[in-house]
Amino acid sequence: MGCCCDEDDGDIFRQLINSNFSSSSSSTATVTVTTTATTVISPMNSHFPALSSTDILRLIFQNLPIPDLARASCVCRLWNSVASQREMLTRAFVAPWKLNDVIGDPLSGSFWRDNSLAKFAISHHIWRGDTVASLAVKYSVQVMGIKRLNNMISDHGIYSRERLLIPISNPDILINRTCFIELDVYAKREVAVLYPNDVPDTRTTYVSNRISSEESNKRVVDSLKRSMHVDNETAQYYWSVSNGDPRAAFAEFSADLNWDRQAGHS
Repeated sequence: MGCCCDEDDGDIFRQLINSNFSSSSSSTATVTVTTTATTVISPMNSHFPALSSTDILRLIFQNLPIPDLARASCVCRLWNSVASQREMLTRAFVAPWKLNDVIGDPLSGSFWRDNSLAKFAISHHIWRGDTVASLAVKYSVQVMGIKRLNNMISDHGIYSRERLLIPISNPDILINRTCFIELDVYAKREVAVLYPNDVPDTRTTYVSNRISSEESNKRVVDSLKRSMHVDNETAQYYWSVSNGDPRAAFAEFSADLNWDRQAGHS
């Protein structure tokens, strides 16, 4: 499939000029416009040497925020290859919050599209006497925020878990810290987790139980494929756009299916 940047800018401008000229053919005035492709310097012109150099692109892209980096990756294959480099993604992801580093590889590439404060959470190991209300006071967050992040219906759900993810209310907590990308088995989403002293707690089982391998990822996609009654590629697509949340993937698929039926394409 061709890319929009494969079309020469001179051809584009000539089409625009011709259309404008034909629309004003009733006028007695004659306008002559001469354009040449060699005088056009545009990022859409793939023959412009400076914008085809990977070294120059890295220097430019390393200063872009996440949304602009995502847009740049859509320009052409060369730009996509540079904008998709892990070093580039990590730099753009940590820059707004002054993080030291983000460790781990996300299962879904869409993880990098959002680096808002809601993407981060604090890992709290549950001790005897902990309650959702006491943790909300301790971390200065809302009780419903903790429940929503951990998929808890009632306060009693805390006793069957070894940890809770605590939403972050103060971005200063992230300064000079290291986060770990995890797909939490209870939150059912990939989160950049903050640990005390930036050291993961290996005593708990949620670390070993979290879905982190290609085999586990394949099992989830297979389950979605059976539930949706679709092929593997379609299930993989909805899995990727839902940021690793199976319920969100199924909800997105149902919404698209309802729209398709209402449009009369079923």
